Amino acid sequence: MSFAGCTSAFETFELQTNGFGTNNEAVVQQPIPAQEPAPAASPASADDDIGGRRLRRKISNRESARRSRARKQSHLDDLRALAARLRGDHGELTERAHAARSRVALVQLVNAELRAEAAVLSRRLEVAASRALALNQLYAAAAGVGTFEQTLASLMV
Repeated sequence: MSFAGCTSAFETFELQTNGFGTNNEAVVQQPIPAQEPAPAASPASADDDIGGRRLRRKISNRESARRSRARKQSHLDDLRALAARLRGDHGELTERAHAARSRVALVQLVNAELRAEAAVLSRRLEVAASRALALNQLYAAAAGVGTFEQTLASLMV
């Protein structure tokens, strides 16, 4: 292939005015490649056909790789979003667990206080029951059911 009308590099720059004689802009002019007529059916066209297939396959592979990278990036973004959401959920659950442990400790403290109070009341009830029994026996002895010494002896047991 040859480039007809091209100077030093593949591009030339020209300064043009915008019609008012001000604001010069650089315009890139790219040369138009001269196309040579393709030979009819020759071994070179078979090579061109193979080269064209290779080029199409190369382009197809590049597109496939681009789509694969895009899928991978999308998947990575989804995983990052999921990780951020799970971190947030973890923080919330940690706070809830801490609050629940605090409530459990408070309930255990109140429960211990109630058990201690129940034990004191149980002892007081036993004492009151034994006094009531003793009084019953004294009243029975005074009424003549038994002797005072028998009643006093039964209380000491």
